[in-house]
Amino acid sequence: MAPPASAGGAALKLPGASSFPSLDERLAQPETREEVLRGERVLAQPALAPHGDLHFGLDYVLGAHVSPGFIGSTDLLTRAAHDSDFATDTCIRRAGDDPGTGTRYLEEVAFEVVHAQPLKKATERAEDWSRRGVRRIFGVFVKKGTVEEWVPKAKRWRALDPGGVVRDPCLLRPIAVKAVFDAGVADDEVARALEAKNNPVIVAIKAESEARGEQRGLAAAVLAVLANRGLAIPPRVREAIQRSEDLARLHRWLARAMVVATADEVLDEP
Repeated sequence: MAPPASAGGAALKLPGASSFPSLDERLAQPETREEVLRGERVLAQPALAPHGDLHFGLDYVLGAHVSPGFIGSTDLLTRAAHDSDFATDTCIRRAGDDPGTGTRYLEEVAFEVVHAQPLKKATERAEDWSRRGVRRIFGVFVKKGTVEEWVPKAKRWRALDPGGVVRDPCLLRPIAVKAVFDAGVADDEVARALEAKNNPVIVAIKAESEARGEQRGLAAAVLAVLANRGLAIPPRVREAIQRSEDLARLHRWLARAMVVATADEVLDEP
């Protein structure tokens, strides 16, 4: 059967491959549960807890790690072949439109959460994505507790080291494989990604933390100088020094602590 006319741009030709339909040319009805895999119409069913939980966690981690110039997407329909039109669970692609096709860019990296579906179906999806040009394809295998990458030349899945990381130009920084299955590790990875992005809130928190650290250090230094000089430190003086958040004032108090006759005089500024 001849492929339908393009609805979203010219067909794409890849080196050594036959022409493909436009990425946005549909066989499946968008915004429904319908997909088409190698001519077979299937319905993507709602997920059970293990599948849905891991999918949510995967989006959480990947969303924080998308490099500038790229964009992440969930359940994005892609015309993978003339007879296949199905969605990745989560993917990353270049932002904007491909000038060669006039449509969005093809996914660079795709992730599929595999739980109840047969391995054969997951493999067929990986094969079609790979032939279309998706650069890297990862499977999160819920029952096995593994993250695996599709190896096109070997036509098989290769399990990643659970203690390793995933590195890619699409990612701002490497992601620990454990982050897919461990919520605590996921939080750590997201925090590090936000720090790497110089997220304004993270920058502010770090600045506040550094200021608090400096304040505590100066307060301790003032009290130490007074104690080393053998001066009694009344509770009100100790509390005032420890509670002060004015770094300039603490610096002045530190200088005065070296010369005053009593601890009370530290607070008696001109």
